[in-house]
Amino acid sequence: MAISPLHSGFLKAPGSATNHATRTRQAIVLGVLTTLMTVGLGCRLAQLQLLEGTYNRELAEQNRVRPVPIPADRGRILDRKGRILAGNRLSRSVYLWPREESPAQWKQTAARLETLLKIPAAEILEKLKQTGYHSAMPVRISRDLSPRTFVLLSEQLAQFPGVEIWPESSRYYPNGDLAAHVLGYIGEATADDLKAHPEYRMGAIVGQMGIERIAEKQLQGVSGGRQVEVDARGQELRLLAIQAPVSGTSVQTTLDVDLQKAAEAALGKRRGGVVALDIKTGAILVLASGPTFDPNIFTRRISQAQWERLQGESQPFLNRALQGYPPGSTFKPVTAVAGIESGKYSPNSRVGTYAYINLGGHLFHEHGSSAGVIGFTQALAVSSNTFFYQVGLRTGPEEISKWSRKLGIGETEILGFTGGSRGQVPTPAEKEKLYGEPWYGGDTVSMSIGQGLVQVTPLELAVIYSAIANGGWRVKPHLLASQNNLPAIRPEQTGLSPSTISTIRSGLIAVVQRGTARRLNDGSIPLTAGKTGTAEVPGQKDNALYVGFGPVSNPQIAIAVVVENGGFGAVSAVPIAHEVYKAYFKNHRP
Repeated sequence: MAISPLHSGFLKAPGSATNHATRTRQAIVLGVLTTLMTVGLGCRLAQLQLLEGTYNRELAEQNRVRPVPIPADRGRILDRKGRILAGNRLSRSVYLWPREESPAQWKQTAARLETLLKIPAAEILEKLKQTGYHSAMPVRISRDLSPRTFVLLSEQLAQFPGVEIWPESSRYYPNGDLAAHVLGYIGEATADDLKAHPEYRMGAIVGQMGIERIAEKQLQGVSGGRQVEVDARGQELRLLAIQAPVSGTSVQTTLDVDLQKAAEAALGKRRGGVVALDIKTGAILVLASGPTFDPNIFTRRISQAQWERLQGESQPFLNRALQGYPPGSTFKPVTAVAGIESGKYSPNSRVGTYAYINLGGHLFHEHGSSAGVIGFTQALAVSSNTFFYQVGLRTGPEEISKWSRKLGIGETEILGFTGGSRGQVPTPAEKEKLYGEPWYGGDTVSMSIGQGLVQVTPLELAVIYSAIANGGWRVKPHLLASQNNLPAIRPEQTGLSPSTISTIRSGLIAVVQRGTARRLNDGSIPLTAGKTGTAEVPGQKDNALYVGFGPVSNPQIAIAVVVENGGFGAVSAVPIAHEVYKAYFKNHRP
């Protein structure tokens, strides 16, 4: 029997319903997925625009616009005549843009830069880590590129995304190691610097020692910056804005370059210190210490080996002009002052001298042979130990200590430098407090000739002799010309009587005319006055000292010299003072 079309359609109806249901389910699933995607995109869009809109706008802007810092030139450091001790010159530095590469890519780049720049890759990565890989600000990894390194890196710069070479100002010390302990050096701000000065940015160059650190606020200036538009490769397209940096203020010192050169050349590579003062104002003309160092090495990355050498046995960072030494016979004028000013002696007193004195069974020997019965002038001229032993014992340690302080020992400022010290001439009570030991007669004997517990810095010795030269005024040593007229710098009267000053000066003149400093009386310079010293150092060769002032007719300059393990003061210290005197009198009339 034939089947009609109607029947045929009827038989297919169940299959059609199934297909329709399937399509309906598919449409529902698709609709749900579309809705979820739309909602998800909407939520993400809301997050980007509403919640993170400000951040992302800044991010996009930073991708297009780069802030480029412009460091300010540091102020110059000048000597008293305006000659440059520390200046600036053009150099090239290497900067990285942290956001230009991922941490993994920077690891590869750092490994390649290590070979070119001789900087450990770990050090480069540490700087990036400290700055932050997402920082929009550049980080400097190398300063003061050598010409060879500059050429090598420039030729390969296209291979290093995010690496740039910028010209900038670099510190320069034209005289090399001259006056290094005074000038100090510069370096990147340490963690302590950054904590103490929130205004410093990472990599800021600041003073780390000497005047560079003391006068940092004046020298540092104010950094500027540029806003530049860059393309996708980081190439600058155009300048959008610029804020010019403001250079730091120059600082003028009281140093005299010619005298400093003479002192350092004469000291040579020996350990010691040299100080020269204007005896009327306290302005420091010379402050030398040896061995020294070249601050120019700190204008670029310093290697670990270089740093370890600077920390070595010779201690080139140590400013020996500000370290305490046993002054030896250069201290005898202080004992003389105490003896006369205490009333125990008069300027005309005479004392018998001997081959030795016996104190409680201990023998304290003369310097050479006995000179018989002599006064203060002759005692200083021949540097009689037994004369000053007796003066010290009769005067007493308290009086000697009192006049030591009045003349500047332990009272003289260390100029704001770190690592400096002050001298000491302790009393019996102070000895017991400091060392837990009683005072013995031998302590007084040793004190009287500048040995034992007595410690005096070269700077303090120059202050003492300035007071003898200028009529009894204790000067306040200073290094900055801006301090010249400050009330705190004005000299103070010590209370020395004119007769005491005259007596001591006569003795110091005799030392130069016929005593141990006769070398200074060779006619090459005007007549000066002074005292040599030879101080014992247990287990080592004696230290050599000389302190003096001149010219006698019109005192202007005081000089103190200490040469560690130099032996006799007349042999090692006097020639150094002679060279400084010659340099001074070349340009100054008596």
